[in-house]
Amino acid sequence: MFRGTGTAAVTPFRNGSVDFEAFGKFLNWQIDSGVEFLVILGTTGEAATMTADERREIISFAVKTANKRVPVVIGTGSNSTAATIELSKAAFALGADGVLVVTPYYNKPTQEGLFRHYQAVAGAIPGPLVIYNVPGRTGVNMLPEAVIRCAAIPNVVGVKEASGNMAQIDELIRGVRKVRPDFAVLSGNDDQAFHLVCSGGDGLISVLSNVMPKETSDMVRLSLDGRMKEARELHMRLFPLMKNLFIETNPIPVKYAVSRLGFCANELRLPLVEATEKCMSVIDANMKECGAHA
Repeated sequence: MFRGTGTAAVTPFRNGSVDFEAFGKFLNWQIDSGVEFLVILGTTGEAATMTADERREIISFAVKTANKRVPVVIGTGSNSTAATIELSKAAFALGADGVLVVTPYYNKPTQEGLFRHYQAVAGAIPGPLVIYNVPGRTGVNMLPEAVIRCAAIPNVVGVKEASGNMAQIDELIRGVRKVRPDFAVLSGNDDQAFHLVCSGGDGLISVLSNVMPKETSDMVRLSLDGRMKEARELHMRLFPLMKNLFIETNPIPVKYAVSRLGFCANELRLPLVEATEKCMSVIDANMKECGAHA
């Protein structure tokens, strides 16, 4: 279910509201281009700015649009365990196939606290949970030992690992394979996905695939199939855009890039603002160099 490429989808806005017409076209393009699953209402989707009503509408719309062609995973994490449980239950009630739960941010729990958080959430929900470790955003790094403990919980099915530390990733893969061979280890960083799969990981939850879904998913599948020369060549071709989609805070550059492809307006919600002229110039050049097109 969580092997290959999942797109951490942008949320199109127009005049302050969710642009569902644009969202539908964008999600269909993603599915038609070969991504294995969709991740909705994550960081890239500006979930922190959504109202409760918008969340329900977006989840229902994404599930209906996907129509079982690919799994739909919903970001439901918060820094309150009780709130995370309620958000996750609501997502499953609306038809989600899984939830992506970021480590609690700001309150900086210990490793024991992280384990108990996921234990409590997993025990309260009816479906699969993927851990999301992104210390650059949350201020806490979930170490391999804690993830491996969580892997013993049946419906904790994987981790999106975005620590950026390849030694930590190797330690995680090595350890989790001993206790749960089917536990999905997914890169949360596009530029490390090729390397993670080479180390025995399972794929990628991607920002880049918002812009180049076919090429990103092809690169991951080639890596998973052991066709390393072809995978490496594609990784290197895509590398400039992988890197520079993060020259300003995500999703500022990727929202601009998707707007350049014609799938949405270049509109974000405060406190995020549009890309600078310098950022737009870099993204334009990278999209041309990498061959990005709709």
